[in-house]
Amino acid sequence: MTIENDEDLRKLRAIGRIVYETMLLMKDHLEVGIKTLELDAIGRANLDKYGARSAPEVTYDFPGCTCISINDEAAHGIPSDRRIEAGDVVNIDVSAELDGYFGDTGGTFPVPPVDPRIDYLCQSTRKALRQAMNVARAGARINQIGLAIEKVAQQSGFVTIKDLGSHGIGRSLHDEPHFIPNFHDKTDDRRLADGQVITIEPFLSTGAQQTTTADDGWTLCTGAGNFSAQYEFTMVITKGKPLVMTAL
Repeated sequence: MTIENDEDLRKLRAIGRIVYETMLLMKDHLEVGIKTLELDAIGRANLDKYGARSAPEVTYDFPGCTCISINDEAAHGIPSDRRIEAGDVVNIDVSAELDGYFGDTGGTFPVPPVDPRIDYLCQSTRKALRQAMNVARAGARINQIGLAIEKVAQQSGFVTIKDLGSHGIGRSLHDEPHFIPNFHDKTDDRRLADGQVITIEPFLSTGAQQTTTADDGWTLCTGAGNFSAQYEFTMVITKGKPLVMTAL
């Protein structure tokens, strides 16, 4: 999607604020002993308060309102009776639709006690997001986003998950450009356009560079003993800094 008028921007900001608020609310309730299904219910209640609908449910018939992934699960974890344990690395991904506009955000939140390497993984992933946003300008090649993310991963001693990436968003959950790699694809000559709406969501990993789909048909896993982190904003591309929609 490309922004065409002030109403587009206003409605994208509205759903962006809602999904970001929902993620933070779920994070605030993240504690040892809580079920991921209970966290999901908290997220659903907040979306319902605004009349927003879960994007994974609306778009893909996902069996949950939000995606909650733990430890070796990189993405698309299904809310369940699984209880959070001390030391778990939990990713919360919230996407929703309101008035025909979509917003998408996510974050990784380690549960104390936090392993110093996991803390560094999260710090590095947030840095990768900032660096990617620094190069996301109208007219720039899309592959500069992946280059920025890959550089931070390499400098930090981590790798990127190559089959997960960022994407266009706006009038649908996944829009053009449908896949923005977390690595530098030299063959990708696409360019960002002024007013284009995208997510940037780096996935950094302690070792695995690919995922496999669990038996549930949804959860994307990286293998026992591997950990990953992801942080995601929805934004509008400009000639200067991107306009972040997922903010309070």
